Amino acid sequence: MDVGELLNYQPDKGAKRPREEDGGEDDSRGGKQQKGLSAREQARYREAGLERVAEMRETEELTEDKKVILDKLMDQDEEEPEAEPVDESSVKKMILTFEKRSYKNQELRIKFPDNPEKFMESELDLNDVIQEMHVIATMPDLYHLLVELNAVHSLLGLLSHENTDVAIAVVDLLQELTDIDTLHESEEGAEVLIDALLEGQVVALLVQNMERLDEQVKEEADGIYNTLAIIENMAEFRPGLCTEAAQQGLMQWLLKRIKAKMPFDANKLYCSEILAILLQNNDNTRELLGEMDGIDVLLQQLSVFKRHNPNTAEEQEMMENLFDGLCSCLMLPSNRDRFLKGEGLQLMNLMLREKKMSRTSALKVLDHGMIGPEGADNCHKFVDILGLRTIFPLFMKTPKKMKKTGTSEKEHEEHVCSIIASMLRNLKSQQRTRLLNKFTENDCEKVDRLMELHFKYLEAVQQADKRIEGEKHEMVRRGEILDDSMEDEFYLRRLDAGLFLQQRVHQILNLRGGSVKVVRHIMREYAESIGDGKSDEFKEAERKRIMDLAENF
Repeated sequence: MDVGELLNYQPDKGAKRPREEDGGEDDSRGGKQQKGLSAREQARYREAGLERVAEMRETEELTEDKKVILDKLMDQDEEEPEAEPVDESSVKKMILTFEKRSYKNQELRIKFPDNPEKFMESELDLNDVIQEMHVIATMPDLYHLLVELNAVHSLLGLLSHENTDVAIAVVDLLQELTDIDTLHESEEGAEVLIDALLEGQVVALLVQNMERLDEQVKEEADGIYNTLAIIENMAEFRPGLCTEAAQQGLMQWLLKRIKAKMPFDANKLYCSEILAILLQNNDNTRELLGEMDGIDVLLQQLSVFKRHNPNTAEEQEMMENLFDGLCSCLMLPSNRDRFLKGEGLQLMNLMLREKKMSRTSALKVLDHGMIGPEGADNCHKFVDILGLRTIFPLFMKTPKKMKKTGTSEKEHEEHVCSIIASMLRNLKSQQRTRLLNKFTENDCEKVDRLMELHFKYLEAVQQADKRIEGEKHEMVRRGEILDDSMEDEFYLRRLDAGLFLQQRVHQILNLRGGSVKVVRHIMREYAESIGDGKSDEFKEAERKRIMDLAENF
């Protein structure tokens, strides 16, 4: 019987005897009838009275027993020692225990390779001490002890342990040690730990471990998820390691996992997120993905969403991650050729026509693929596949469904105008003529729309100017120092108006009270604020081109 049962125990009081005399009148005369009872009945009542007295005494004794038991339990709680505080001494002791158990397990595995019973107990002990080491994650200031006492090297060695349970336990520990919030608590300790992990080729070892895990087993699938979390934590803390991580087999494993014919799950979503992180602002990883035929992998995975919307919010997030990765890849000129050969333009054009959730992101991909002189081939191909029929309806009117995908009206108009501007810059001969003819259709309605957008954003800029001027006056009134960088916060809209039908443009400007001088001023401002290109020569050539357009407008 356990303590709970003992405390709740009640003695059996026995069944009550049925009363022979029952009724109001008999009850009221109970005292009188008692005198007329037989000797046997009187003995029976005395016996019942004695039983009740015994029960009461027993209950009193039980109550005393309850008090004694509760007192003992309270004493036990008070006597239990408090948890040992985490300090340098306790961490050193823990690491020493870990090293001993790791060595013992390795020794027994070598000595009895075919007899698991001989080394199973040591393996359990090793797993226990690894679990205990999670407490070190609460003290990032002591991370240097893991490095100085060689524990990091030993932990990395266990990633290739024959028992995947041990390897997964190490992954769980590393994931907690590298938690981004924990790393920021002690920059010094975090730097020491990350340096040691990278020196030990941690990413290569993690990839090798993932390759042998079976995602059909929940524990091993969780191990892969935590492995990706380690990589994300380190990449966020030190973005420069993305190139090294990709080259240590991570890029190849991610592409393999993304294209695997498996049901959508959290791991596939996480893979798409890690891939997008690796490709961000990194030409080395972009080139590596292109060499591994990664552009084709991304296009194949995205083709699923050509005619079907994602089933869940998580699947939509994965789709957006893949689109973001593709946009990053297209920042590299060599990948634009791969995109063209992989019929990426045709896929994006179909997505625009199908009007599914992927349409918004497809527009962004086209913008990245066609911008700049490196996008000339894609611009010509887009016209050849009848892309003008697709892009101009989106130029004339922003679809209402854009809001459901989280894209603003401004973003939509920016991407569409940027695509058309890229074609105006890059198209030659027949394709350029086809583009210009689009602006003459239906009584030049597209020119009207262009001027509508011009006035819309001109008004927005003017309002921003007024707000900033008001802030400047307020700062002057308070005697604060002005920051010169405030002068450069506007005029970012691209407008190749000089290439359009001048007569129609001038007519609309006169009707709306506009001025050619204002348009020229905006174009000059844009030319002066052109960012750094791939080279100074390109930057100067582009600036000269825009200035010439402004002068000839």
